[in-house]
Amino acid sequence: MISIYKSKSEVDNTLENLDNIEPGCWINVTAPSDEEIILLSKKTGVSMEFLRSPLDDEETSRIEQDGSNVLVIVDIPFTEMEDNSLTYDTYPLAIIHTEKNIITVCLKNSKIITDFIDGKIHSFYTFKRSRFILQILSRVATYYLLYLRQIDKKSLMIEKKLHKSMKNKELIQMLSLEKSLVYFSTSLKSNEITLEKMLKMDLMQRYPEDNDVLEDVIIENKQAIEMANIYSDILSGTMDAFASVIANNLNIVMKVLASVTIVMSIPNMVSGLFGMNVSGIPLSGTGNGFAIILGGITILCILVTIFLNKMDMF
Repeated sequence: MISIYKSKSEVDNTLENLDNIEPGCWINVTAPSDEEIILLSKKTGVSMEFLRSPLDDEETSRIEQDGSNVLVIVDIPFTEMEDNSLTYDTYPLAIIHTEKNIITVCLKNSKIITDFIDGKIHSFYTFKRSRFILQILSRVATYYLLYLRQIDKKSLMIEKKLHKSMKNKELIQMLSLEKSLVYFSTSLKSNEITLEKMLKMDLMQRYPEDNDVLEDVIIENKQAIEMANIYSDILSGTMDAFASVIANNLNIVMKVLASVTIVMSIPNMVSGLFGMNVSGIPLSGTGNGFAIILGGITILCILVTIFLNKMDMF
């Protein structure tokens, strides 16, 4: 899907939805078809290779230049619902800087892009192309930090459930969060290299404040990397600890069951002896034989229980 937007003026940054491509407009492309890529390439002069690059979800962050066109690919965070649980992943976003326009291409509709469409970003103008790129990158870093905090809170909630649980469900959820942190950390490190390259390119600093904005984005990206590494280490240690706790709880249950089995085997052993087809069974001539035997079994069970309790088997 191709959408075309343009700011009304330098005073009014309200976006207008256009039908045709004009100088100073923003072209947002989401999951384009081959026909849309060919049409867009013809109208903008951007190579189809640039337009197809972000459609591979394994594409790494980088920056390339082809004549007057500059391609910036960054990994952006996404949230998805999977088995009634919120999961986190990353996908590549391509930002193409041309002489007249800005083009963004992504496999999925992102909150980062919709924030610009919904007017949540102040001082955003489609014709300020280099500033627009920096604003997108700043928004990417902001969402990484936001999702990292969400992951931390979610891991704390799961940790509380693990205190009372011996099931694998919570551990699987923790494993999913750990995978998300690995994806985030890898993507953030790739983005850092791209941002450092952009800092050296004069093309991306056309306005006096642009250099400061880019440096702020780099700082936020480094902060996100540190947070991802810290949360990943904590989560990994927590998973190892609770895996040991669950294994220990299972051992305790098995120990108790073994003790109960020992105690319950005593009446079976005694009744088995008296049930044999032999002569001269003790107490067979007395009227209270059954009561005496039952009492003996009870006392024996109590003594074995006390012994096992001293052995910390109960």
